[in-house]
Amino acid sequence: QVQLVESGGGLVHPGGSLRLSCVATGIAFRIYNVGWYRQAPGKERELVAVITSRGVTDNSGTTSYADFARGRFEISRDNVKKIVYLQMNSLKPDDTAVYFCNVKSAQIGKEYWGQGTQVTVSS
Repeated sequence: QVQLVESGGGLVHPGGSLRLSCVATGIAFRIYNVGWYRQAPGKERELVAVITSRGVTDNSGTTSYADFARGRFEISRDNVKKIVYLQMNSLKPDDTAVYFCNVKSAQIGKEYWGQGTQVTVSS
């Protein structure tokens, strides 16, 4: 059974930091591109950052970021532990949303979503 379980969300003051984690089970994690998306109330789900797949122990991948995330957020992955991280710094109230983990493999035509973790940035 495939599971993506996010954690690390919470309430943080503007300017603060959070580190989100997403643990994957039941998939060959290394072959998937992994991304973080977010959805704020009343808005469409949007891409935050993506890191592509590489080798079994090669955690580098190629990263890409939404304009709002570039320079403040950093995505990384650990293929051995099957975890993807999203380090978020200099958080703003506009970053308030539910953050979702996504894994996608065009190679095998599979895509999965986590249940989401709430991030609230407020003073």
